[in-house]
Amino acid sequence: MTTRRNFIKIIGGGAIVAAGAAVCITAFPPFLPDAAEAWHNPGAGETDIRRIALSYALLAPNPHNMQPWLVDLATPDTAILSLDTERLLPATDPFGRQIIVGCGAFLELMVLAANAHGADVRIKLWPLGEPDAHLDARPFATVTFSEATPVKDPLFDHILSRRTNREPYDPAHVPAADDLQAIVASGTSGTDLRGDFTNEPQPVAALRDIVWRGWTREMHTQAAVAESVKVMRIGDRAIAAHRDGLTLGGPLMNLLGATGIITREVLLDPDSSANAQGAVMWKEMADTAPAFIWIAGGDNTRTTQIAAGRAYARLNLAAAARELSMHPWSMGLQEYPEMADLYAEQQSQLGGTSAAPVQMLARIGYARAIPPAPRRGLEALMKV
Repeated sequence: MTTRRNFIKIIGGGAIVAAGAAVCITAFPPFLPDAAEAWHNPGAGETDIRRIALSYALLAPNPHNMQPWLVDLATPDTAILSLDTERLLPATDPFGRQIIVGCGAFLELMVLAANAHGADVRIKLWPLGEPDAHLDARPFATVTFSEATPVKDPLFDHILSRRTNREPYDPAHVPAADDLQAIVASGTSGTDLRGDFTNEPQPVAALRDIVWRGWTREMHTQAAVAESVKVMRIGDRAIAAHRDGLTLGGPLMNLLGATGIITREVLLDPDSSANAQGAVMWKEMADTAPAFIWIAGGDNTRTTQIAAGRAYARLNLAAAARELSMHPWSMGLQEYPEMADLYAEQQSQLGGTSAAPVQMLARIGYARAIPPAPRRGLEALMKV
């Protein structure tokens, strides 16, 4: 979870006096369950290869950490994967494109884990057909498992060290072009996808500018902000209870949440001190990006969106193998009306079109290590 280091400025360096032990207990709750437990030895104690593979799959990157996956294991040797329609993001992702990209990442980690643990998998995407512009609960994949000799893709070894790192990156330590090319190739070789990158000062500066404008536009779009704030987990107690969403954790956030300095109402106010400090942090993220990397497809079908998610998962793992950090910067690629002009500008800048858009854009560079994000356990994904 992320401790928002700069929020100390909100209290001006002064002291907050907790009025009684109850506030202290609330602010610093003891003995909470580990919200990141799923990252520790996934699949331990499991004998069903499907459950072993799923224990890794649920660690996949996904929009707003919504973890929108449901799994039906009723058919032997088969996993039917579908969407939890209660975990969509209709304001910022009205067509569900980003959610489906996250499903592709889930599927890729599932395949890597199954192969490493001695199973071949046969995947049938959209067995009941692709959904149209509005997602529903139909399966996005049926995966059939069969016993095989274990084959471990080198990227499998980096699943547990993969992160979405929202820290500032070292702008002076620019990733080498050879590394970036190899990372792109790890996800797009042998596919119909196009991957690209830049670490050159001028195009990096242009991307820093437009991603920042995308963030600013989203922060001034009420429905988009409300959607994010709704799944904001403020303090370690809320993080441990939900194990999903966007997190503001650590001792300082516990105290600011317990004393009412950081609340959902405060975060909904675009002029609040909290959001002013948030803007400072996000601007630093944009301004320190030393390189960017992106993925586009030949069309915008649901199948291509799945493929883009699988490719992004591999890019993220390949970056982790080189001790590089990645952070998707998705605001300008979102398709809600208020973002339309920036969407068109950014697609043009990256070589995408409305028919064949860029599916993922991420900043990439060197940053301090961070702990893993919360994850719900395997049982939370089981369809009953």
